[in-house]
Amino acid sequence: MATEAFAAADESFGTMDTPPLTLKTINPKVLACEYAVRGPIVARAQALQQRLSADPSSLPFDEIVYCNIGNPQALYQQPITFFREVVALADHPALLQLPEIEKFFSADAIGRVKRILQKIPANTTGAYSHSQGHMVCREDIAAGIQKRDGYPCNPDDIYITNGASPSVHNILKLLIRGKMDGVMVPIPQYPLYSASIALQGGTLVPYYLDESHGWGLEISELEKQLKAARNSGIAVRALVVINPGNPTGQVLSEENKEEVVKFCKRENLLLIADEVYQENIYCEGKKFTSFKKIVRDLGFKDSDFTLVSLHSSSKGFYGECGRRGGYMEACGFDPLVKDQLYKMASVDLCSNVPGQILMSVIMNPPQKGDSSHPLFAKERETILSSLKRRAKMIVRGLNGLEGVTCNDAEGAMYVFPQIRLSEKAKKAAADAGVKADSFYCSKLLDSTGVVVVPGSGFGQVPGTYHYRCTILPGEEKMPAVIAKIGEFHRKFMDEYRD
Repeated sequence: MATEAFAAADESFGTMDTPPLTLKTINPKVLACEYAVRGPIVARAQALQQRLSADPSSLPFDEIVYCNIGNPQALYQQPITFFREVVALADHPALLQLPEIEKFFSADAIGRVKRILQKIPANTTGAYSHSQGHMVCREDIAAGIQKRDGYPCNPDDIYITNGASPSVHNILKLLIRGKMDGVMVPIPQYPLYSASIALQGGTLVPYYLDESHGWGLEISELEKQLKAARNSGIAVRALVVINPGNPTGQVLSEENKEEVVKFCKRENLLLIADEVYQENIYCEGKKFTSFKKIVRDLGFKDSDFTLVSLHSSSKGFYGECGRRGGYMEACGFDPLVKDQLYKMASVDLCSNVPGQILMSVIMNPPQKGDSSHPLFAKERETILSSLKRRAKMIVRGLNGLEGVTCNDAEGAMYVFPQIRLSEKAKKAAADAGVKADSFYCSKLLDSTGVVVVPGSGFGQVPGTYHYRCTILPGEEKMPAVIAKIGEFHRKFMDEYRD
């Protein structure tokens, strides 16, 4: 009787003969969530990878080149020696007892690990930490932030997480109460934000970057979109800024950032500063300045301004994506709200401890005079200078193609070229039941093995078409990748010419 009553009360759950979970019965917010960088085209690429493994001659290319996601070591970027030494010794401290340990590990890596382990309960990375991360790691991160910005940083404001993504999830959980709460997000954007907002049931309030002016962030556009959202009854709660940009690669000027801070102060918005690419600056005359420094330079104290800053071990010149290290610095929060933020961190118990240690050495790397510094500086310069050359190489190659325009990659790891598609190509895409940019990217994959992400997964001005491509293939491989894209593009344009 109880079963019959339940089925009658809610037919959406079906009968005892149907599975407990179907697309009709799962949380509809999950269905609304999309994450393009690992979407259908990547799934198709993985299937092609299996075909190649089974029969290397079965496709018109001999490898899949994953340019869909910022994953440097998957494209054979070598890790930074000092970072790996510290993590290895911390995970297996018995190595410290070897009589000739300094033949294999640098003296300052040994010293760093001993200092960290002495301050970790039970001297092991295998135990839970404080929910915000071990204090020794937070102290080192805070010291790095203070050195970077020239202003004090409180370790109690640091929340170490498994990459930057959990920080985004938690801050949006804290912000979004329902559908009528909005978060301003740049378009194009990194789909972590649209996906997270959808999962929390909030509203994404887009503001469009100006492609014709190097993906510029215009305050007039912020004001326009904020007014429109509020006129629709949306309570706009926060503004997301990604600097350097993803997928667009622009680096904001200090003057522009000052305007953004003043806008958030005037409109009473939380500023979420995604700064995970802060080390990746390639454009002469441009530099990274954190939003926290801008806030402090303008004279705002914690009591005046609320800011969340994000960083990650996945990006920069280190590319330690699989280590899942990251943090957020939460400045200016009401103490009672911070208690709730801590509670949310506690639900996950803690982030992984090797990732915490890695994040601490990223923010507090070898200094001049340390035995590891010469090698560290050489490895850093080698990676960043190569990325700069690759960025220029791919922008030049794309801009030489018919109907393609690509702004310079001033920073980050990506280019976001616009492709002008013919009506014939758009019709073929519609007939195939896919978006036009997805149609182009699928054809590119099937012809060349190069995996890129359609611009529709990031957002774009209606009627325009783009794709995101990383600059991460090795410098020796980049000419071949560019040549493959170029050959495909020429054939595609000829086949679908109006």
